[in-house]
Amino acid sequence: MGRLGFILVTLVSLSLSLSLFPDSVSAHLRKNYYAKICPSVESIVRKAVTKKFQRTFVTVPATLRLFFHDCFVQGCDASVIIASTGKNKAEKDHPDNLSLAGDGFDTVIKAKAAVDAVPRCRNKVSCADILAMATRDVIALAGGPYYDVELGRLDGLSSTAASVHGKLPQPFFSLNQLNTLFAANGLTQKDMIALSAAHTVGFSHCSKFANRIYNFTHKNPVDPTLNRAYALELKQMCPKKVDPRIAINMDPNTPRKFDNMYYKNLQQGKGLFTSDQVLFTDSRSKPTVNSWASNSQAFHNAFVSAITKLGRVGVKTGKNGNIRRDCTAFNH
Repeated sequence: MGRLGFILVTLVSLSLSLSLFPDSVSAHLRKNYYAKICPSVESIVRKAVTKKFQRTFVTVPATLRLFFHDCFVQGCDASVIIASTGKNKAEKDHPDNLSLAGDGFDTVIKAKAAVDAVPRCRNKVSCADILAMATRDVIALAGGPYYDVELGRLDGLSSTAASVHGKLPQPFFSLNQLNTLFAANGLTQKDMIALSAAHTVGFSHCSKFANRIYNFTHKNPVDPTLNRAYALELKQMCPKKVDPRIAINMDPNTPRKFDNMYYKNLQQGKGLFTSDQVLFTDSRSKPTVNSWASNSQAFHNAFVSAITKLGRVGVKTGKNGNIRRDCTAFNH
């Protein structure tokens, strides 16, 4: 093998190791990253997030979903927060991101302002890290587990609507489609099932599941895996010509609590999306759903592990990123 061949093989094996083992980027992340730069950053962010949470509960699902949508497109680099300009249509304006609630963006922007109000911290903490911390804080505020967040991400240098295409899970996905998408981000089926429980505090517009209650198939207009009584409730909340702005809770029982009710609902046929209910109807994922429905602590442990792994996806370091002065715009 010539020298060029050797270099190519080395590069291929390196890129394979990076895609198969995204944990290698976690070497840049650590839990005490800002200890000497901005030692009070976590309490500053928590205070700002708590203030926002006290104004509206939507802060919780909006921030959590923003983090997920950010990490799955070009990594956890706050590129989803960038506003479009005349020259560039940003990630947030892709159709899959138009339903991201404004309260999630506002949470990060307010927390960034609070951090930058402290002179020694100004322009020292990335928007990507603020979003990661805010996500942990909203989960805890809603009764979920509190965990230490790995920090040290830089903000991304690009954000395009085109980059979103095919990167986010859809409400009609099968287990295979979900597993493939999550595996592309270094996440296992178990991680995927754990992260899906974010829907325990989420809400959805009727259009995202209307097919399950009105035109599932010619023979079965209502999805047969959907609980009959629940299907009737959904029809009442989402009549055929409903206002497209109407949103309903994804967890009909404890919509304001981050808990394992999501899995209990799946056992009863009350998963709102096809991609929720399939976790129970598919025999490959059903045992995990049953296990976490009866063991809250096991679910919490799995969720913390999964969201920590999610936070390592596509992390920007060195010349691949910077610290944005304004989370919504690139530095000039």
